[in-house]
Amino acid sequence: MHPLEILRRPIITEKNTMLLTENKYTFEVARSANKNQIKEAVERAFNVKVASVNVITVHGKMRGPGRLRGMTKTWKKAIVTLGSGYKIEIFEGV
Repeated sequence: MHPLEILRRPIITEKNTMLLTENKYTFEVARSANKNQIKEAVERAFNVKVASVNVITVHGKMRGPGRLRGMTKTWKKAIVTLGSGYKIEIFEGV
């Protein structure tokens, strides 16, 4: 798979902004991607060295009132820890 097919979007929240101080970056990734594919995609896309990858499956939630209830999509989140001395520029100034 191409890195752009694996890495869907960066996730920028208050909690994830606090993780930047620990050199950890969070991405939404393809549900079929494994840790090795995510590591390779981040290294190729941003030209950095990845130390570790943690993956979390975020299950969908029930939404909507009454009979119009539905589910949000289940998606996969990856927290990528970079090696010392590396950083990803798109997260700068967040």
